[in-house]
Amino acid sequence: MFGLSDFLRLLMSVLIILPLTTIIRESGYYLAAILLGATKKKLVIGSGPKLFSVSTIEVRRYFFMYSWMEYDELKTNSRFWHGFMYASPILTCITVGFSVNAFIAAEVLPNNMFFQTFLFYIFYFVFFDVIPVYLPDGQPTNGRAIFDLLYYGERSDYLKERGQTNRQQSNRKESKEGKGTG
Repeated sequence: MFGLSDFLRLLMSVLIILPLTTIIRESGYYLAAILLGATKKKLVIGSGPKLFSVSTIEVRRYFFMYSWMEYDELKTNSRFWHGFMYASPILTCITVGFSVNAFIAAEVLPNNMFFQTFLFYIFYFVFFDVIPVYLPDGQPTNGRAIFDLLYYGERSDYLKERGQTNRQQSNRKESKEGKGTG
């Protein structure tokens, strides 16, 4: 049964733990972008209207919902470094998750609801990052991006752009021939 303590845990998860784990995940991208000399990098935490920004980090009103890292190009343009960029949030979450778990085991941190929920969410991000699928909007998970990079030798964003270009060309051709979509 969902009681008051569950409601408080939900609030703690939504307002504190989920944003914290999201920032940890996205900071993996951000640190990798700095190390790899990415141009025009920007870390966006949350969605909705902008609350404030500091240098290349922007915080939005709904800080607990959706975040992303954007950049133009990496200084190094090899498959290895692009793979490192895709793997960076996975590696960051795994490192933080195992460290927190070790601190709990060593009784440095308390084994309480906060840290149990934190570990749940940090490994939740790892789990869904490594699954090699394309999301409904066509964007690849990091696992899929790494797979495409290793198997096909191409970046997934390139494959997505190429697929969109092919669809656009096909739609233009159908329009010229008088074939509509609907």
